[in-house]
Amino acid sequence: MSSSESNRRQFLRDAGVSLGLGTLGLPTATFAAPAIVAANRPSPLDLQTGDPSHDGIQVWARADSPGRMIVEVATDPEFRHVLRRQAPLATEATDLTSRLLLNGLAPGQAYHVRVAFELPDGARGPGGSLGPWMEGTFRTPSVVADRPVRFLWSGDMNGQGWGINPEIGGTRMHETMRQRDPDFFVHNGDTIYADGPILPEVTAENGQIWKNVVTEEVSKVAETLKEYRGRHRYTLLDDNVRRFARQVPQVMQWDDHEICNNWSESKDISADTRYTEKDVRVLVSRGRRAFLENAPMRWQPATFEKTWASLTLQENWELDQEGLSHRVYRTIPYGPLVEVFVLDMRTYRGANSYNLQTTESKDTAFIGNEQLEWLVNKLAFSRATWKVISADMPIGLYVSDGKDAEGRAKWEAIANGVDGPAAGRELEIGRLLTRIKQAGVRNVVWITTDVHYCAAHHYHPDRAFYKNFDPFWEFVAGPLNAGSFGPNALDETFGPELVFQKAPPYANASPLAGYQFFGEINIDPYSRALTVDLRDLDGVSQFTKTLQPQR
Repeated sequence: MSSSESNRRQFLRDAGVSLGLGTLGLPTATFAAPAIVAANRPSPLDLQTGDPSHDGIQVWARADSPGRMIVEVATDPEFRHVLRRQAPLATEATDLTSRLLLNGLAPGQAYHVRVAFELPDGARGPGGSLGPWMEGTFRTPSVVADRPVRFLWSGDMNGQGWGINPEIGGTRMHETMRQRDPDFFVHNGDTIYADGPILPEVTAENGQIWKNVVTEEVSKVAETLKEYRGRHRYTLLDDNVRRFARQVPQVMQWDDHEICNNWSESKDISADTRYTEKDVRVLVSRGRRAFLENAPMRWQPATFEKTWASLTLQENWELDQEGLSHRVYRTIPYGPLVEVFVLDMRTYRGANSYNLQTTESKDTAFIGNEQLEWLVNKLAFSRATWKVISADMPIGLYVSDGKDAEGRAKWEAIANGVDGPAAGRELEIGRLLTRIKQAGVRNVVWITTDVHYCAAHHYHPDRAFYKNFDPFWEFVAGPLNAGSFGPNALDETFGPELVFQKAPPYANASPLAGYQFFGEINIDPYSRALTVDLRDLDGVSQFTKTLQPQR
């Protein structure tokens, strides 16, 4: 066992968790005594990779004390011939995280990567002046269609109070997904639940007691930067998540719970007694920073819209010295078979409203004009066979947000509950779908999460009120480790057909009930057919659909 793993296990033991190994190699632990981990205990070392491309990958790591990150990469596990790079300092200002865009690599190659931190004050570690090595693996995509591509997606992590439960082996979904050995994973949003306290014990189905590992930062709603950061640190306390992150590159997306439930310009928490900080813009600033610090993302060119959500107290932090921005929307070109288009449906939206406006304006914006034009252009110039749009919210499903001052239903997503011509946010999405058709873009597939169950929807203009678009599929999969809900009603504006769905028979079913799902996409290099599977907690396919590419 490595020294870093030993330190992490001691950290959990100090928190009251006794770890063991189950017959399937999963951690089977008993919760000795519900406890809050003291805030001054050291955090375990972490390593993640993300946003892979044919010539490189983003490497991210967290130290347990300030130091400079050293990255080594090799094609053999013994690291006999290594490429070594230095990364920026990990300091308290970055929550002890550092990142390096590791480029200049060969396409279609399996790599081993390891990371260590130079110890401060001349201290000596196992590698001399370096601390312990953390090791991981990744694959770069090929520039020719010479092998299959497999990637997964899901979202909704540690929601509704269902956190890390050692008695069931922690967040088991990540181990199930790791064993599928994907090329990468798209985390579709709600990477944390900053607005949901995690308590030592929660009553689940049939009176079962769910026992959580709890830290100081997750025991209440997040308000301070420290509390938001602590939410992300909490996720990586889990063995399964850490093993997964070291083996599978991740493509991180965000939604609302990285800040607070259903946040938009109209969000009002003045009556929510859980919050002492009542300015949602302040929470957005802190939560956004914590998300970006902890996501293994490539920074993008600094051309993004200035909205109420991005013009926050930390705007100077938004741009680094090289003129790059921390915007979430971007593409992941993974060779000739697939390109993933990651959207941000949170930053540029107008206020959640009754959503029935008849003309487009800032109030009906959902992804915003700049992101819409970026997406259409990127789709049109993509040479990948399949264009997969990763949306953090579904197109046709009802997702409500209470009522407005006039008693009208407010809407969190795109649909507005009226089966008729496009209105409200549907106007922008209709314009997007039309632009995609006009550009002659083929083989577009949408994936999403958000609603905490799995489903397959087929949209077709023959069934629609808004008809100027090409047919497409939307696949829904989640949650990863959260309460299960649904199913939600479908809005008929864009002509969706419900082909499949699986949801719990009651709201907020715990992970013990088994209604946890992830999506898997496999693309054959010869036929170029794309197959989607919606899989459960044990990896068993609940639905499968194979799509043939159009020329």
